Amino acid sequence: MTEVLYLSYDGMTDPLGQSQVIPYLEGLTKKGYHFHLISFEKEIPYERDKELIGNLLRSKNIEWHPLTYTKRPPVLSTLWDLYRMKSKGAGLIRKHGISLVHCRSYISGLAGLDFQQRFNIPFLFDMRGFWADERVDGKLWDVNKPIYKIVYAYFKKKEREMLFKADGVISLTENAKAEIESWKVRSTKKLPITVIPCCADLNHFNPANVTKEAIDNLRTSLNINGHPVISYLGAIGTWYMLDEMLAFFAVFLKTYPHATFLFITRERAAEIIAMAQKLDIPENAIKVMSAGRSEVPAALMLSDLSLFFIRPTYSKKASSPTKQAEIMGMGKPLLCNTGIGDTDTIVNKYHCGMAIDLSDPNAFDAAIKGMETLLKTPPEQIMAGASSYFSLDAGVSKYESVYQSMLKKV
Repeated sequence: MTEVLYLSYDGMTDPLGQSQVIPYLEGLTKKGYHFHLISFEKEIPYERDKELIGNLLRSKNIEWHPLTYTKRPPVLSTLWDLYRMKSKGAGLIRKHGISLVHCRSYISGLAGLDFQQRFNIPFLFDMRGFWADERVDGKLWDVNKPIYKIVYAYFKKKEREMLFKADGVISLTENAKAEIESWKVRSTKKLPITVIPCCADLNHFNPANVTKEAIDNLRTSLNINGHPVISYLGAIGTWYMLDEMLAFFAVFLKTYPHATFLFITRERAAEIIAMAQKLDIPENAIKVMSAGRSEVPAALMLSDLSLFFIRPTYSKKASSPTKQAEIMGMGKPLLCNTGIGDTDTIVNKYHCGMAIDLSDPNAFDAAIKGMETLLKTPPEQIMAGASSYFSLDAGVSKYESVYQSMLKKV
Protein backbone atom coordinates (compact mmCIF):
# COMPACT_ATOMS: atom_id res chain seq x y z
CA MET A 1 0.00 0.00 0.00
CA THR A 2 1.07 3.59 -0.62
CA GLU A 3 1.78 5.38 2.66
CA VAL A 4 0.23 8.87 2.84
CA LEU A 5 0.65 11.49 5.56
CA TYR A 6 -2.55 13.54 5.88
CA LEU A 7 -2.27 16.83 7.78
CA SER A 8 -5.38 18.62 9.05
CA TYR A 9 -5.55 21.61 11.38
CA ASP A 10 -9.27 20.79 11.72
CA GLY A 11 -10.27 18.13 14.21
CA MET A 12 -11.82 14.79 13.40
CA THR A 13 -14.17 15.17 16.36
CA ASP A 14 -15.51 18.33 14.70
CA PRO A 15 -18.43 17.96 12.25
CA LEU A 16 -16.21 19.24 9.44
CA GLY A 17 -13.67 16.48 9.96
CA GLN A 18 -16.39 13.85 10.01
CA SER A 19 -17.99 15.08 6.78
CA GLN A 20 -15.04 16.40 4.78
CA VAL A 21 -12.02 14.31 5.80
CA ILE A 22 -12.93 10.85 7.10
CA PRO A 23 -15.26 9.80 4.23
CA TYR A 24 -12.59 10.67 1.64
CA LEU A 25 -9.89 8.81 3.53
CA GLU A 26 -12.17 5.79 3.82
CA GLY A 27 -12.75 5.84 0.06
CA LEU A 28 -9.06 6.26 -0.76
CA THR A 29 -8.10 3.49 1.68
CA LYS A 30 -10.19 1.11 -0.42
CA LYS A 31 -8.10 2.14 -3.43
CA GLY A 32 -4.82 1.08 -1.85
CA TYR A 33 -3.66 4.07 0.24
CA HIS A 34 -2.72 3.78 3.91
CA PHE A 35 -3.17 7.00 5.86
CA HIS A 36 -1.35 8.45 8.83
CA LEU A 37 -3.67 11.25 9.95
CA ILE A 38 -2.52 14.16 12.11
CA SER A 39 -5.33 16.41 13.32
CA PHE A 40 -5.74 19.11 15.96
CA GLU A 41 -8.61 18.48 18.33
CA LYS A 42 -10.56 20.98 20.41
CA GLU A 43 -10.96 19.96 24.04
CA ILE A 44 -14.75 19.63 24.41
CA PRO A 45 -15.59 17.68 21.22
CA TYR A 46 -12.48 15.54 21.67
CA GLU A 47 -13.43 14.48 25.18
CA ARG A 48 -16.97 13.78 24.00
CA ASP A 49 -16.20 11.83 20.83
CA LYS A 50 -12.59 10.57 20.98
CA GLU A 51 -13.57 6.94 21.53
CA LEU A 52 -16.25 7.03 18.83
CA ILE A 53 -13.94 8.59 16.22
CA GLY A 54 -10.94 6.53 17.32
CA ASN A 55 -12.88 3.29 16.90
CA LEU A 56 -14.25 4.44 13.55
CA LEU A 57 -10.80 5.28 12.18
CA ARG A 58 -9.29 2.03 13.47
CA SER A 59 -12.07 0.09 11.75
CA LYS A 60 -11.10 1.81 8.47
CA ASN A 61 -7.38 1.03 8.98
CA ILE A 62 -6.55 4.74 9.30
CA GLU A 63 -3.75 5.56 11.75
CA TRP A 64 -4.87 8.57 13.80
CA HIS A 65 -2.44 10.84 15.63
CA PRO A 66 -4.60 13.48 17.38
CA LEU A 67 -2.89 16.55 18.84
CA THR A 68 -4.47 19.18 21.08
CA TYR A 69 -5.47 22.43 19.38
CA THR A 70 -3.92 25.49 21.04
CA LYS A 71 -6.26 28.48 21.12
CA ARG A 72 -4.27 31.22 22.87
CA PRO A 73 -2.37 33.47 22.61
CA PRO A 74 -3.14 34.50 19.02
CA VAL A 75 -0.40 33.88 16.43
CA LEU A 76 1.97 32.27 18.95
CA SER A 77 -0.49 29.43 19.54
CA THR A 78 -0.60 28.70 15.81
CA LEU A 79 3.20 28.76 15.56
CA TRP A 80 3.37 26.28 18.43
CA ASP A 81 0.86 23.98 16.75
CA LEU A 82 2.77 24.21 13.46
CA TYR A 83 5.96 23.21 15.26
CA ARG A 84 4.20 20.18 16.76
CA MET A 85 2.70 19.24 13.38
CA LYS A 86 6.15 19.33 11.77
CA SER A 87 7.74 17.39 14.62
CA LYS A 88 5.10 14.65 14.63
CA GLY A 89 4.97 14.50 10.84
CA ALA A 90 8.74 14.20 10.45
CA GLY A 91 8.76 11.26 12.84
CA LEU A 92 6.03 9.49 10.86
CA ILE A 93 7.84 10.13 7.57
CA ARG A 94 11.03 8.56 8.91
CA LYS A 95 9.23 5.61 10.48
CA HIS A 96 6.74 4.67 7.75
CA GLY A 97 8.37 5.58 4.44
CA ILE A 98 5.73 8.14 3.50
CA SER A 99 5.33 8.60 -0.28
CA LEU A 100 3.04 11.65 -0.36
CA VAL A 101 1.89 14.42 1.99
CA HIS A 102 -1.71 15.66 1.72
CA CYS A 103 -2.03 19.11 3.31
CA ARG A 104 -5.50 20.35 4.17
CA SER A 105 -5.43 24.19 4.11
CA TYR A 106 -2.65 26.67 4.79
CA ILE A 107 -1.18 25.76 8.18
CA SER A 108 -0.77 22.19 6.99
CA GLY A 109 0.61 23.53 3.71
CA LEU A 110 3.46 25.22 5.56
CA ALA A 111 4.42 21.83 6.99
CA GLY A 112 4.10 20.30 3.51
CA LEU A 113 6.55 22.84 2.10
CA ASP A 114 9.00 21.95 4.85
CA PHE A 115 8.66 18.19 4.26
CA GLN A 116 9.03 18.62 0.50
CA GLN A 117 12.33 20.42 1.02
CA ARG A 118 13.68 18.17 3.81
CA PHE A 119 12.57 14.76 2.56
CA ASN A 120 11.96 15.33 -1.17
CA ILE A 121 8.35 14.14 -0.79
CA PRO A 122 5.59 15.46 -3.10
CA PHE A 123 2.90 17.46 -1.35
CA LEU A 124 -0.70 18.24 -2.25
CA PHE A 125 -1.91 21.73 -1.34
CA ASP A 126 -5.62 21.15 -0.67
CA MET A 127 -6.48 24.83 -0.29
CA ARG A 128 -10.05 24.62 1.04
CA GLY A 129 -10.43 28.36 0.39
CA PHE A 130 -8.56 31.66 0.53
CA TRP A 131 -7.62 31.19 4.18
CA ALA A 132 -5.71 34.42 4.84
CA ASP A 133 -8.39 36.51 3.14
CA GLU A 134 -11.06 34.67 5.12
CA ARG A 135 -9.35 35.72 8.35
CA VAL A 136 -9.46 39.35 7.23
CA ASP A 137 -12.99 39.22 5.78
CA GLY A 138 -14.21 37.50 8.95
CA LYS A 139 -12.63 40.26 11.07
CA LEU A 140 -10.42 37.75 12.86
CA TRP A 141 -7.36 39.63 11.63
CA ASP A 142 -7.49 43.42 11.79
CA VAL A 143 -4.89 44.46 9.20
CA ASN A 144 -4.93 47.98 10.64
CA LYS A 145 -2.99 46.49 13.54
CA PRO A 146 0.72 45.99 12.75
CA ILE A 147 0.90 42.37 13.96
CA TYR A 148 -1.99 41.21 11.76
CA LYS A 149 -0.78 43.26 8.81
CA ILE A 150 2.53 41.38 9.02
CA VAL A 151 0.82 37.99 9.48
CA TYR A 152 -1.50 38.60 6.52
CA ALA A 153 1.38 39.63 4.26
CA TYR A 154 3.35 36.56 5.37
CA PHE A 155 0.54 34.14 4.52
CA LYS A 156 -0.20 35.79 1.16
CA LYS A 157 3.48 35.36 0.29
CA LYS A 158 3.40 31.74 1.47
CA GLU A 159 0.18 31.17 -0.46
CA ARG A 160 1.98 31.98 -3.70
CA GLU A 161 4.93 29.82 -2.68
CA MET A 162 2.67 26.85 -1.89
CA LEU A 163 0.86 27.27 -5.20
CA PHE A 164 4.18 27.53 -7.04
CA LYS A 165 5.90 24.57 -5.39
CA ALA A 166 3.02 22.16 -4.75
CA ASP A 167 2.95 18.98 -6.82
CA GLY A 168 -0.84 19.24 -6.91
CA VAL A 169 -3.43 21.86 -5.91
CA ILE A 170 -7.09 21.36 -4.99
CA SER A 171 -9.60 24.21 -5.28
CA LEU A 172 -13.16 23.88 -4.03
CA THR A 173 -14.62 26.01 -6.82
CA GLU A 174 -14.20 26.90 -10.47
CA ASN A 175 -14.60 30.52 -9.39
CA ALA A 176 -11.51 30.28 -7.17
CA LYS A 177 -9.53 28.40 -9.83
CA ALA A 178 -10.13 31.23 -12.30
CA GLU A 179 -9.13 33.79 -9.67
CA ILE A 180 -5.90 31.92 -8.83
CA GLU A 181 -4.96 31.57 -12.49
CA SER A 182 -5.36 35.34 -12.88
CA TRP A 183 -2.56 35.78 -10.31
CA LYS A 184 -0.06 34.27 -12.79
CA VAL A 185 1.95 32.51 -10.07
CA ARG A 186 3.83 30.55 -12.74
CA SER A 187 4.92 32.31 -15.90
CA THR A 188 5.83 29.27 -18.00
CA LYS A 189 3.18 26.64 -17.26
CA LYS A 190 -0.26 26.37 -15.71
CA LEU A 191 -0.74 25.41 -12.09
CA PRO A 192 -1.83 21.79 -11.51
CA ILE A 193 -5.25 22.78 -10.11
CA THR A 194 -8.09 20.27 -9.79
CA VAL A 195 -11.55 21.40 -8.68
CA ILE A 196 -13.18 19.13 -6.09
CA PRO A 197 -16.17 20.66 -4.26
CA CYS A 198 -17.20 19.73 -0.73
CA CYS A 199 -18.93 16.46 -1.56
CA ALA A 200 -21.42 14.49 0.51
CA ASP A 201 -21.86 10.82 1.26
CA LEU A 202 -25.05 10.34 -0.74
CA ASN A 203 -25.59 6.94 0.85
CA HIS A 204 -25.87 8.72 4.20
CA PHE A 205 -27.76 11.74 2.86
CA ASN A 206 -30.46 9.73 1.12
CA PRO A 207 -34.22 9.98 1.79
CA ALA A 208 -34.59 6.24 1.21
CA ASN A 209 -32.67 5.60 4.43
CA VAL A 210 -34.99 7.69 6.62
CA THR A 211 -38.16 6.00 7.83
CA LYS A 212 -41.52 7.73 8.11
CA GLU A 213 -41.55 6.68 11.76
CA ALA A 214 -38.27 8.52 12.41
CA ILE A 215 -39.63 11.67 10.77
CA ASP A 216 -42.92 11.50 12.67
CA ASN A 217 -41.15 10.91 15.99
CA LEU A 218 -38.88 13.88 15.37
CA ARG A 219 -41.82 16.08 14.39
CA THR A 220 -43.59 15.12 17.62
CA SER A 221 -40.53 15.61 19.84
CA LEU A 222 -39.92 19.07 18.37
CA ASN A 223 -43.63 19.90 18.49
CA ILE A 224 -43.67 21.03 14.86
CA ASN A 225 -47.23 21.56 13.69
CA GLY A 226 -46.80 24.39 11.20
CA HIS A 227 -46.28 24.22 7.45
CA PRO A 228 -44.18 24.81 5.43
CA VAL A 229 -41.00 24.08 7.38
CA ILE A 230 -37.82 25.96 6.48
CA SER A 231 -34.58 24.46 7.80
CA TYR A 232 -31.13 25.88 8.41
CA LEU A 233 -28.31 23.34 8.77
CA GLY A 234 -24.98 23.93 10.47
CA ALA A 235 -23.03 26.35 12.61
CA ILE A 236 -24.18 29.88 13.37
CA GLY A 237 -21.01 31.94 13.23
CA THR A 238 -18.84 34.46 11.44
CA TRP A 239 -20.02 33.80 7.90
CA TYR A 240 -23.67 32.96 8.31
CA MET A 241 -26.10 35.86 8.12
CA LEU A 242 -28.45 34.99 10.97
CA ASP A 243 -30.04 38.46 11.06
CA GLU A 244 -30.85 38.32 7.36
CA MET A 245 -32.15 34.74 7.52
CA LEU A 246 -34.50 35.63 10.36
CA ALA A 247 -35.52 38.83 8.54
CA PHE A 248 -36.44 36.73 5.51
CA PHE A 249 -38.48 34.39 7.70
CA ALA A 250 -40.33 37.35 9.24
CA VAL A 251 -41.37 38.42 5.73
CA PHE A 252 -42.12 34.80 4.80
CA LEU A 253 -44.58 34.54 7.70
CA LYS A 254 -46.76 37.24 6.16
CA THR A 255 -47.54 34.90 3.27
CA TYR A 256 -47.17 31.62 5.16
CA PRO A 257 -48.36 32.45 8.71
CA HIS A 258 -48.17 28.83 9.94
CA ALA A 259 -44.57 28.28 8.83
CA THR A 260 -41.82 26.93 11.09
CA PHE A 261 -38.09 27.74 10.96
CA LEU A 262 -36.05 24.74 12.13
CA PHE A 263 -32.40 25.34 13.04
CA ILE A 264 -30.37 22.12 12.96
CA THR A 265 -27.34 23.26 14.93
CA ARG A 266 -25.38 22.45 18.06
CA GLU A 267 -24.92 26.03 19.17
CA ARG A 268 -26.41 29.33 20.29
CA ALA A 269 -30.07 28.30 20.64
CA ALA A 270 -30.81 31.08 23.13
CA GLU A 271 -29.28 33.69 20.80
CA ILE A 272 -31.35 32.48 17.84
CA ILE A 273 -34.58 32.66 19.84
CA ALA A 274 -33.72 36.10 21.29
CA MET A 275 -32.99 37.53 17.84
CA ALA A 276 -36.25 36.08 16.50
CA GLN A 277 -38.18 37.74 19.31
CA LYS A 278 -36.70 41.13 18.35
CA LEU A 279 -38.31 40.66 14.92
CA ASP A 280 -41.66 39.73 16.52
CA ILE A 281 -41.42 36.19 15.22
CA PRO A 282 -43.68 33.97 17.37
CA GLU A 283 -41.68 31.79 19.73
CA ASN A 284 -43.43 28.61 18.58
CA ALA A 285 -42.39 29.33 14.97
CA ILE A 286 -38.70 28.81 15.83
CA LYS A 287 -37.33 25.38 16.65
CA VAL A 288 -33.69 24.60 17.45
CA MET A 289 -32.43 21.02 17.30
CA SER A 290 -28.98 19.82 18.30
CA ALA A 291 -28.21 16.97 15.91
CA GLY A 292 -25.26 14.67 15.43
CA ARG A 293 -24.30 13.57 11.93
CA SER A 294 -26.46 10.44 12.13
CA GLU A 295 -29.55 12.52 12.98
CA VAL A 296 -29.19 15.18 10.28
CA PRO A 297 -30.89 13.31 7.39
CA ALA A 298 -34.10 12.79 9.38
CA ALA A 299 -34.02 16.43 10.51
CA LEU A 300 -33.69 17.62 6.91
CA MET A 301 -36.60 15.40 5.90
CA LEU A 302 -38.82 17.45 8.22
CA SER A 303 -38.29 20.50 6.03
CA ASP A 304 -39.90 21.61 2.79
CA LEU A 305 -37.08 24.03 1.99
CA SER A 306 -33.59 24.70 3.32
CA LEU A 307 -32.14 28.19 3.61
CA PHE A 308 -28.66 29.63 4.01
CA PHE A 309 -27.26 33.13 3.53
CA ILE A 310 -23.46 33.55 3.64
CA ARG A 311 -21.57 36.85 3.64
CA PRO A 312 -20.52 37.39 -0.01
CA THR A 313 -16.98 38.63 0.64
CA TYR A 314 -13.96 38.32 -1.68
CA SER A 315 -12.71 35.17 0.06
CA LYS A 316 -16.05 33.43 -0.49
CA LYS A 317 -15.20 33.00 -4.17
CA ALA A 318 -13.41 29.90 -2.92
CA SER A 319 -16.16 28.47 -0.69
CA SER A 320 -18.16 25.31 -1.31
CA PRO A 321 -20.78 25.01 1.45
CA THR A 322 -20.95 21.40 2.63
CA LYS A 323 -24.57 21.95 3.57
CA GLN A 324 -25.50 22.49 -0.10
CA ALA A 325 -24.40 18.98 -1.04
CA GLU A 326 -26.17 17.45 1.96
CA ILE A 327 -29.43 19.35 1.37
CA MET A 328 -29.50 18.42 -2.31
CA GLY A 329 -28.74 14.81 -1.41
CA MET A 330 -31.95 14.76 0.63
CA GLY A 331 -33.90 16.14 -2.33
CA LYS A 332 -34.79 19.42 -0.65
CA PRO A 333 -34.96 22.70 -2.61
CA LEU A 334 -32.73 25.45 -1.29
CA LEU A 335 -32.78 29.21 -1.05
CA CYS A 336 -29.36 30.86 -0.87
CA ASN A 337 -27.60 34.05 -1.88
CA THR A 338 -25.39 34.80 -4.85
CA GLY A 339 -21.65 35.51 -4.65
CA ILE A 340 -20.59 32.31 -2.85
CA GLY A 341 -18.21 30.12 -4.85
CA ASP A 342 -20.10 28.20 -7.53
CA THR A 343 -23.30 27.96 -5.47
CA ASP A 344 -25.61 30.00 -7.68
CA THR A 345 -24.19 28.37 -10.83
CA ILE A 346 -25.02 24.93 -9.41
CA VAL A 347 -28.51 26.03 -8.31
CA ASN A 348 -29.28 27.34 -11.78
CA LYS A 349 -27.70 24.41 -13.63
CA TYR A 350 -29.60 21.73 -11.74
CA HIS A 351 -32.81 23.73 -11.09
CA CYS A 352 -32.65 22.82 -7.43
CA GLY A 353 -33.57 26.11 -5.79
CA MET A 354 -33.21 29.85 -5.94
CA ALA A 355 -30.17 32.12 -5.47
CA ILE A 356 -31.00 35.73 -4.62
CA ASP A 357 -28.94 38.92 -4.58
CA LEU A 358 -29.15 40.22 -1.01
CA SER A 359 -28.17 43.72 -2.14
CA ASP A 360 -31.49 43.91 -4.01
CA PRO A 361 -34.16 45.41 -1.70
CA ASN A 362 -36.83 43.42 -3.53
CA ALA A 363 -35.03 40.07 -3.22
CA PHE A 364 -37.16 38.69 -0.38
CA ASP A 365 -40.43 39.58 -2.08
CA ALA A 366 -39.24 38.04 -5.35
CA ALA A 367 -38.22 34.84 -3.56
CA ILE A 368 -41.56 34.53 -1.81
CA LYS A 369 -43.39 35.22 -5.07
CA GLY A 370 -41.63 32.20 -6.59
CA MET A 371 -41.98 30.07 -3.46
CA GLU A 372 -44.97 28.00 -4.56
CA THR A 373 -43.08 26.80 -7.64
CA LEU A 374 -39.90 26.27 -5.61
CA LEU A 375 -41.67 24.09 -3.05
CA LYS A 376 -42.97 21.87 -5.85
CA THR A 377 -39.48 21.09 -7.20
CA PRO A 378 -39.32 17.30 -7.71
CA PRO A 379 -36.97 15.72 -5.12
CA GLU A 380 -35.65 13.34 -7.79
CA GLN A 381 -34.49 16.31 -9.87
CA ILE A 382 -32.56 17.78 -6.93
CA MET A 383 -31.05 14.42 -5.98
CA ALA A 384 -29.90 13.89 -9.56
CA GLY A 385 -28.07 17.23 -9.37
CA ALA A 386 -26.41 16.15 -6.11
CA SER A 387 -25.35 12.85 -7.65
CA SER A 388 -23.92 14.60 -10.70
CA TYR A 389 -21.95 17.30 -8.87
CA PHE A 390 -21.45 16.33 -5.22
CA SER A 391 -20.99 12.55 -5.25
CA LEU A 392 -18.40 11.42 -2.71
CA ASP A 393 -17.40 8.58 -5.02
CA ALA A 394 -16.62 11.09 -7.78
CA GLY A 395 -14.64 13.21 -5.32
CA VAL A 396 -12.61 10.20 -4.16
CA SER A 397 -11.89 9.26 -7.78
CA LYS A 398 -10.63 12.78 -8.49
CA TYR A 399 -8.33 12.64 -5.46
CA GLU A 400 -7.02 9.25 -6.58
CA SER A 401 -6.27 10.67 -10.02
CA VAL A 402 -4.36 13.58 -8.45
CA TYR A 403 -2.42 11.19 -6.18
CA GLN A 404 -1.43 9.00 -9.13
CA SER A 405 -0.31 12.02 -11.15
CA MET A 406 1.83 13.26 -8.26
CA LEU A 407 3.42 9.87 -7.59
CA LYS A 408 4.39 9.49 -11.25
CA LYS A 409 6.57 12.60 -10.89
CA VAL A 410 8.67 11.03 -8.12
